[in-house]
Amino acid sequence: MLYDIKLLMHYDYALPVGGGRHHLRVLPLNLDGAQRVVASSLSVSPSPAERSDFTDFFGNAVTAVAFRDAHDSFETRMTARVSVSRPEPDFDVSPPLTVLGGELARTWSLDRASPHHFTASSDHASLATDITAYARESLAPARSVAALAMDLCLRIHRDFDYDGDATTVATTAGEAFSLKRGVCQDFSHVMIAGLRGLGVPAAYVSGFLRTIPPPGKPRLEGADAMHAWVRVWCGREAGWQEFDPTNGMRAGSDHITVGHGRDYSDVAPIVGVLKITGAQAGDQSVDVVALE
Repeated sequence: MLYDIKLLMHYDYALPVGGGRHHLRVLPLNLDGAQRVVASSLSVSPSPAERSDFTDFFGNAVTAVAFRDAHDSFETRMTARVSVSRPEPDFDVSPPLTVLGGELARTWSLDRASPHHFTASSDHASLATDITAYARESLAPARSVAALAMDLCLRIHRDFDYDGDATTVATTAGEAFSLKRGVCQDFSHVMIAGLRGLGVPAAYVSGFLRTIPPPGKPRLEGADAMHAWVRVWCGREAGWQEFDPTNGMRAGSDHITVGHGRDYSDVAPIVGVLKITGAQAGDQSVDVVALE
């Protein structure tokens, strides 16, 4: 599937900002066998005094910008054309949980895709006894790790309510679990914390998801949004597989990856510091268009 993607992030400041530095992680990735970036661009306004582009430890594309002059707004625009062809799930060759630990111990790599980076507590996905107990309910005799992850994915989709007003970007897995509500970021963090509590490596995925309007309704430009889902290490043979607890499904060709990390803090679309007094307000719009 071929997509054209547009992202606009805009911030207004009550008083002029004296300076600032930001890291942007919004450009889609090239992923062997799953995703190819045909073309992409990222622009920033006002024009920054410094700009550099680099790849972080996890392989995510990062644009660093710095401002020295006063400004009362900040805007970034990203456009990309991306081809996505995620393979359909094949025969399940992932081991049961009782075997996964041994396979993990025999995995010596510490490169960016190593499962060892995704087993411990992280800022947004701390290990917690109540979340681990909830995840343990998805265990069954001889159930594979992939089947365990799919069952947990479906249970979160069933047991949690989508509520955009219930949480913020700072909400942790524990807080979202207590609320039993939130957004894609929260559901992903709960699933990650639950799997890690059982000894299953799990990573956070940031990206875009094409949404399809209800029958008879027009597609609204800019109505899409950035999305989050979960990457699960299912053993040495099965490797990494991806699950979307917000929608109760495996990630498919409508999921367009921007970055991988331990949790949201590794792949936030924008992070930085400002010299500011007063309030600020921001908005974001995303457009994902499938090309026939």
